[in-house]
Amino acid sequence: MRLPLATRVTSLRTGDPRLNALLPRIKGFLDQDVSEMNAMGSRVRGYRSPDGPSLWLRDHTDMMRGFRYWERDMTSMVEHFSETQTQHGWLFDYFTLTPDKLPCERENWAKYVRVPVEADVEYRFINGIYLAWQATGDDAWMKRMLPHAERALAYIFSDPWRWDVSRKLVKRAYTIDTWDFDYTAGRHPWLNFQITDDTYWGIMHGDNSGYYEACMRLAALLDHVRQRKRAGYWRRFAAGLRRRANALCYNGRFYTHHVPIVPVTVPGVDTTTQLSLSNPMDINRGLATHPMAALIIREYQERGKATGAFAEWFSIDPPFPDGIYGDEKIVVGAYCNGGIMPLVGGELARASFEHGFETYGVEHLYKYDQLTKDNETYLWYFPNGQHATRETSTSPEAYPTDGWGSSAMLYALIEGLAGIVDTHKCFERVTLSPRWVAAGQNEAEVVAVYGASGASFDYHYRNDAGRSVITLDVTGKGEVQLHVLLPSGTRVSGVRVNGRPVAARPVQIEQSSYADARTAVRGAARIDISYRRRARSIQ
Repeated sequence: MRLPLATRVTSLRTGDPRLNALLPRIKGFLDQDVSEMNAMGSRVRGYRSPDGPSLWLRDHTDMMRGFRYWERDMTSMVEHFSETQTQHGWLFDYFTLTPDKLPCERENWAKYVRVPVEADVEYRFINGIYLAWQATGDDAWMKRMLPHAERALAYIFSDPWRWDVSRKLVKRAYTIDTWDFDYTAGRHPWLNFQITDDTYWGIMHGDNSGYYEACMRLAALLDHVRQRKRAGYWRRFAAGLRRRANALCYNGRFYTHHVPIVPVTVPGVDTTTQLSLSNPMDINRGLATHPMAALIIREYQERGKATGAFAEWFSIDPPFPDGIYGDEKIVVGAYCNGGIMPLVGGELARASFEHGFETYGVEHLYKYDQLTKDNETYLWYFPNGQHATRETSTSPEAYPTDGWGSSAMLYALIEGLAGIVDTHKCFERVTLSPRWVAAGQNEAEVVAVYGASGASFDYHYRNDAGRSVITLDVTGKGEVQLHVLLPSGTRVSGVRVNGRPVAARPVQIEQSSYADARTAVRGAARIDISYRRRARSIQ
């Protein structure tokens, strides 16, 4: 018997205890990462990484993909950063009211920081607006945020520290992917965060995929408030950014880590072979085409076999030589220099589900379940499986409640395997892609609820192999795009909604067969997807 909507919570139930354990375990991690501050008279509630008391915009907005399924306050953190946005359009990285550089810092004043080498803060802010709007459905709030979003992009696409005029792409200093210190060839005695006359400028693919997604999301928001002309402008801009980034950064197998603007040689590593952590994110953000995505995923599979690491969730592979970024703790296999990050694993799983590598996606979820059975999760691990410690970290990431990686895994679980993707707000338009076949599950119940609005979408999935029918009992209140994974070697033969046939088409993604159809759900609906064995081709 179904519970009333008002009392329902996000949940997932299958016949596999490994999958069942993930959602409550991840919620437990994220619940421990909540911080509330009275910031100059404003109450701000945010989610932080467990390496310090600061509230970082990047951490919070990435974790939104996980905690939105129960968190009621989706706006105060994003709104506070909008209030502190500068007239130039740039935003702060983080703020804190607690000393975060102990023991040398003891002042508990309000401190706001922007790391100069960072080029990715503004797109994360726009993601925060979009995800908060999806969960709350608050059009008025979202509309107030739009000028801040456009000001942020105007800054990024014009400022000489952020925009390369000749290539028309976002640039940054030579950091390790999206991290916040750069290579100086020994000119600085420790980690360097500043732009100088000697900065080794280059193009990093992850910045440009982030801004591609941000432009597309901003366009969707503008469309919703009937600002069609501005929406069209940002879609055209995004298309050009995507075309240029793919032409410059994609090397035929994956996205090159750093495409130099200022010539640079790093001794001790072949930088042309480095696979960096934003590659699966580039797929999920829509920068990569499907053929590109498939090649990137295969690259991860091959490196997983070749490196001997317990998981191919590389921050970067191969890593840089020990200490060349200025800190003796940043050795091969540690932290962002080749450390193994669940953050990457979650993104890789999500990409795998979307691009025809569904079984590979399930493997990452199983591996994360095994890794966190003791109810501990870390930002990074050494390739041999040893977790980070305070002694091996540049900051005390040893606290075992990492929300960055765990939220990425929840993103892969709910949107990838369970297949509930909100393409508008409050589940009014949903792409439904249950992929339980890949996990060997013939029955599953999934409920997705936004804590801020109570909006929900749920389904009960049954695969009756004897009758060759997948049945979905769905509860929702809007448009549903069906994209249902079928058993191997089969093809859709028909789709019925409440007994009535609807148009359906077969879709092939790599070796995976899907049934696609559209319908509207107003309350409850029963959807039956019939399939049959594909005829073998005659040789």
